[in-house]
Amino acid sequence: MSAAIAFGSGPVSAAELTIFWAEWDPANYLQELVNEYEKETGTKVTIETTAWPGFETKAFAEFNARGDAYDMVVGDSQWLGAGSTGGHYVDLTDFFAKHDVAKLMAPAAIRFYAEYPGNSGKYWAIPLEGDAMGWSYRKDWFEDPKEMEAFKAKYGYDLGVPKDFKALRDIAEFFYRPDQKKYGVAIYTDNVHDGLAGGFESLLFSYGGELGDYATYKVDGIINSDKAIAALDAYKELYKFTPPGWANANFIDDNQAITENLAAMSMNFFAFFPSLVNEASNPNARNTGFFANPPGPGGEKFAALGGQGISIVSYSQKQAESLKFLEWFIKDETQKKWAALGGYTCSAAVLKSDEFQNATPYNKAFYETMFKVKDFWAVPENAELLLQFNERVYPYVTGSSGTAKETLDALAADWNATFKKYGRQ
Repeated sequence: MSAAIAFGSGPVSAAELTIFWAEWDPANYLQELVNEYEKETGTKVTIETTAWPGFETKAFAEFNARGDAYDMVVGDSQWLGAGSTGGHYVDLTDFFAKHDVAKLMAPAAIRFYAEYPGNSGKYWAIPLEGDAMGWSYRKDWFEDPKEMEAFKAKYGYDLGVPKDFKALRDIAEFFYRPDQKKYGVAIYTDNVHDGLAGGFESLLFSYGGELGDYATYKVDGIINSDKAIAALDAYKELYKFTPPGWANANFIDDNQAITENLAAMSMNFFAFFPSLVNEASNPNARNTGFFANPPGPGGEKFAALGGQGISIVSYSQKQAESLKFLEWFIKDETQKKWAALGGYTCSAAVLKSDEFQNATPYNKAFYETMFKVKDFWAVPENAELLLQFNERVYPYVTGSSGTAKETLDALAADWNATFKKYGRQ
């Protein structure tokens, strides 16, 4: 049973609200933003955080206990299924209709951060922190005249920001020089949570592949299609050009590949790029560039989604106050402030503005990406599906276990069994 609240009930007295999120820079930006809300309304808002590895566990422990420690939660997009069907999130469908939220935010943000089930018109979160997979690169390496000459002599075209994944692969190979402690590319391989999945998805979707049919839960012939197999082979190929010890790499490692002069290019979520333009945290900041996920062989251009929406917790005693906060948060002026602080707004108007796109070296790439993102399964059994993905794909990418086809055929069988267990097939 979903929870619901009454809207438009008049002024709300000052209160204290607690928002739960993971411990990272965007949470600090959000605290700065909500301090403005307190000045305007008298309502104090505290962002309570915990480390990423335990974030989901701690949140759902509180949900399952029907606790009211948190009034709102900035939950991962994949939590929508469990959050809504488990009765943990307040139904915001009426709020969406009243404020026309679906038109305020980028369509992909609505689809993946707010709506569940897909195409149902039922909404459980307001898009808060947009995020997607993108790339950083060493401009000084790319623009070195000697490197440019050598690259063109070897590959027959100019060295530059890769126009497709074939070029990205060539550049990774070109800069792979272990004897110089110089490597071609850094990618996600961490299999503790969804790092490897996000990395692979950015190739899968751009190669024209899909995880499955989100409406019917059919996976046979989709996750193990020829396009998906080609994408997995390509991802394993990129792994050959990574620095040593890259078998459990996550966002920290991939940024260090740039800051520590290890790799020519590095995959990472946009939320982790601000530190790369800061000279205090990146000695190569002036020589670091950014680009959106390139297209695959057929010209498709997508990227794996990251980011979160903010939901009202159904066990909170302050749901009306939380609603007032969300009304403030979706305003254009608030979204502009959020973006200026370093938050990744999902506001369609702000994303399209020249002011936003020119504010940082990576904002334009972020804008391009947020209209072409896709996500992992957001069903309640998400954790099981992800575990099965990691158990099958990780040994293939980082080792010598089987073939891409055998790997994805086995994954399809795993997912079929899981979906049948939960009555989805």
